Amino acid sequence: MSSVTSAPTVPGAKGHSDGAGAFVPVQTRSERPWSFDPADFPAPTGREVNWKHTPIAKLQPLFVDEAGPHGVIRVEVSGPEGLIQERLRAGTAPRGEVFRPEDLPSAIAFAQETEAPLLRIPAGAEYDEPIVVSLTGTGGLAHAHVVVEAQANSHATVVFRHSGTAQHAQNIEIIVREGAHLELVTVQSWDDETVHVASHQARVERDATLRHVVVSFGGGVVRVNPSVELAGTGSRAELYGLSYSDSGQHLESQVYLHHKGAETSGDVLYKSALQGSAARTVWIGDVLIGADAVGTDSYEANRNLVLTEGARAESIPNLEIETGDIRGAGHASATGRFDDEQLFYLQARGIPEEEARRLVVLGFLAEIVQKIGVADLEAELFAAIEEELAKGADR
Repeated sequence: MSSVTSAPTVPGAKGHSDGAGAFVPVQTRSERPWSFDPADFPAPTGREVNWKHTPIAKLQPLFVDEAGPHGVIRVEVSGPEGLIQERLRAGTAPRGEVFRPEDLPSAIAFAQETEAPLLRIPAGAEYDEPIVVSLTGTGGLAHAHVVVEAQANSHATVVFRHSGTAQHAQNIEIIVREGAHLELVTVQSWDDETVHVASHQARVERDATLRHVVVSFGGGVVRVNPSVELAGTGSRAELYGLSYSDSGQHLESQVYLHHKGAETSGDVLYKSALQGSAARTVWIGDVLIGADAVGTDSYEANRNLVLTEGARAESIPNLEIETGDIRGAGHASATGRFDDEQLFYLQARGIPEEEARRLVVLGFLAEIVQKIGVADLEAELFAAIEEELAKGADR
C-alpha cells in the first residue's frame, strides 16, 4: 500500500516457514515480517510457524484475495450518547496507525475493507454503559477492518458479539491514548460451520490500560490472535481468554505482548475446557520485554481442563527478555483432567459426583468470566457454560 513505504516485507514471505530447506525460519515473534500488500504473503501450507497448529484446509476461502458479497454480516452498534462513529478510507488516520498485517488473511481484510468503521471514545468521556457491536453472519465470505480509539483519559467498555454463520477474516485495530482505560471483549458464539480468523493489534500509550478478553464457545474453527504493544511509560495490559471446545471444534489464540516502554505491566491468563472427541484448543503466548522496558512486571499463564477422552489442548508459552532491569517476569502452562482431591472433597460433603464435576468446571472458568465486568454478559456466559456441561452429560 502506497501510504506505508517502510514495511520490512520479505518478497514471497517464505521466511515464515520453519520447515527444512534453504530458507532461514523466523526465530522470534518480534522478527515476523509484515505488509499491507496481500501479494507479499503466499497461501499458508501449514508448515509455517504461525500456522502449523491450525487446520489450514478449512481456511482456504480466506486465503483468496477476492471481494465477497456485501451484507454477509449484519452489524448493529449500540452505545452511550457521545460515541463517535465514522468511516475511514485507506490512508485516513488513525486507520493503519497501529495495525500491521502479519499474515495473508489480515492483509486481505485490510485491503478489502474500503471504508473501515471507526469507534472513537472522546477524550475524558467515562461510559458506564458498554458499547456493543453485534455481528450476525448470514452465510458466505466476509472481510472486515475495524478501528477502536479510546482518546486521552477516557474510560469505556466495547463488546463485540459474533453469531450466525460466516467465513470471516477480521482485523480490529485498537488505540488506547494517554491515560485512557479501555476494556475490549470479543465473544464468539458462532454456529458450528463458521470459520473465523481474527487479528487484533493494539498500542497502549503512557499511563493507559487495556483489558482485552477473548471468549470462544461457538464456531467450527475460531482463531483470535491479540497483539499488544505497551508503548508508553506506565502502561498496562490485561489479556484474558476463555474457551469451551466441543467435539470437532478448533479454538485457537496466539497472544503477543510487547513491553516497549518503561515501568509497564502485563497479566496474561487464558483458560480452556475441552469435551468430546477431537475437541481441540491451541494457545501460544509470546511475551517480549524490550531493551528499554526497564521496571517491567509481566506474567503469562495458560490452564486447560480436559473433560473427556479424545480432546487435545496445545499450550506453548514463550518469553524473551532483552534487559536485566525488571521487577519480574514469568510464564506457566498446565493441562490436565479433573483434580481428584477436589472431587473427593466435594463428594465427602454429600455432593453427588456429577454435581461435583459441574462445580469444579464452573469454579475453574469463573475466574475469567468475573474479570469481564459486564453483569449481563457474565450471567449469559455462566449459562452458556452450564449448557455445555449439560451437553457433555447427555453423551
